[in-house]
Amino acid sequence: MADPKRISHWIDGKPWAGVAERAGDVFDPATGERAGRVDFAAQSEVDEAVAAAARAFASWRHSSLATRTNVLFAFRELLNARKRELAEIVTAEHGKVLDDAGGEIQRALEAVEFACGVPHLLKGGFSENVSRKVDVYSIRQPLGVVGVISPFNFPAMVPLWFMPNAIACGNTVVLKPSEKDPSAANYLAELWAEAGLPDGVLNVLHGDKVAVDGLLHHPAVRGISFVGSTPVARYVYETGTANGKRVQALGGAKNHMVVLPDADLDLAADAAVSAGFGSAGERCMAISVVVAVGEVGDELVAKIGERISGLRVGDGRRSGCEMGPLVTRAHRDRVESYVDAGVSAGATLAVDGRGHEIDGAADGFWLGPTLFDHVRPEMSLYADEIFGPVLSVVRVPSYEAALELVNANPYGNGTAIFTNDGGAARRYQNEIEVGMVGVNVPIPVPVGYYSFGGWKDSLFGDTHAYGPDGIHFFTRTKVVTGRWLDPSHGGVNLGFPRND
Repeated sequence: MADPKRISHWIDGKPWAGVAERAGDVFDPATGERAGRVDFAAQSEVDEAVAAAARAFASWRHSSLATRTNVLFAFRELLNARKRELAEIVTAEHGKVLDDAGGEIQRALEAVEFACGVPHLLKGGFSENVSRKVDVYSIRQPLGVVGVISPFNFPAMVPLWFMPNAIACGNTVVLKPSEKDPSAANYLAELWAEAGLPDGVLNVLHGDKVAVDGLLHHPAVRGISFVGSTPVARYVYETGTANGKRVQALGGAKNHMVVLPDADLDLAADAAVSAGFGSAGERCMAISVVVAVGEVGDELVAKIGERISGLRVGDGRRSGCEMGPLVTRAHRDRVESYVDAGVSAGATLAVDGRGHEIDGAADGFWLGPTLFDHVRPEMSLYADEIFGPVLSVVRVPSYEAALELVNANPYGNGTAIFTNDGGAARRYQNEIEVGMVGVNVPIPVPVGYYSFGGWKDSLFGDTHAYGPDGIHFFTRTKVVTGRWLDPSHGGVNLGFPRND
């Protein structure tokens, strides 16, 4: 068997040529075979990447908006032209089917396109003659070197939530992708370089907690953008802010889909299956809890079960497969343990995904779509973020009970309500304590010119990702008060300045 490919850092515009002290295995989830070895950064590599970014910042921050947008437009065209290649890289290491990987990249393009409008987005304000011959104006300036720590489930899209805005605003970036599927990050770095981005403006640093801690403690890193689980998001936020950094840390989720008695149950069942089992449930915006209100439970569960039975699970590179494997064997085993736990806790196992037919290699990291009914809030099925193809149905008697259930949950990332009652939908969007809401839309991920972010334990920090909030996060406001060509300034005056 041939040696697995080496996946290493991208520092100062080129692949890193050093020798790594540690490395980790990268697998093909559909076959279970080891596909690569990724270098893990030591503190010395963190220092090298940050130093390259700091050197590049000295000139990139002064580059014209025209120069930056030329690079962004060129990158957008390359990304669009090569999206099939990138999707294949994502599928090979993550496991999601090719069509799903393509959708991820298409949504990433929206974020790039938004950043292409940075000349308009960076405009400040100007007030003439606020006092005699005195003008005041505001400008937005970059932070400096920023770190982006991204998760395994969207190895292309999540880095592109942050990198285009950061770069467009004049910052330089050190990206630390997941060690589970690292190759997409290197491919993106190569596209940025081909688009004309100067060396050092974007660096890719692979690894584990050593690399993360290196960025969180490094004095030259001014900001951190993170997406991952809530415990790690809390750690990143607390550690980063304690070290004087601006931090946005997006955490976990337990997304509820409320189905009212007047809803179209066929539409709701389609949505629950699509949003619950797409990408094998490895999405922070996946629906993991269906809240059946009133008497709809039996019919809704039956319709969901019918649709699950027809899903084709297998190798994402094979035509017709709709759901792929989980990302690693350890994660598959963890998710599967919740099936046993749910049965032991007394939930009704309506569809057991462990017996689902698989169109793929026997050693792949498979678990078919699984459906539980009569789940209660005290069960681990409900309380934990499972992050896999396990969908729970909770039954409640009324709208008020559904609202109370969702608002009591510590997560507040995304939610949806299915109803034909406009008044109920409007009331829900107003009363729910969740950052992103869908009305008859199961995965309410905002378009690129709005911002993405949750509430409660789903977000640490006060700035959401991409869109207008992204421009705000990656810049600092400076207010300038100036007087010109006024020789009669009035002499010395120790009083507090007044605007007369």
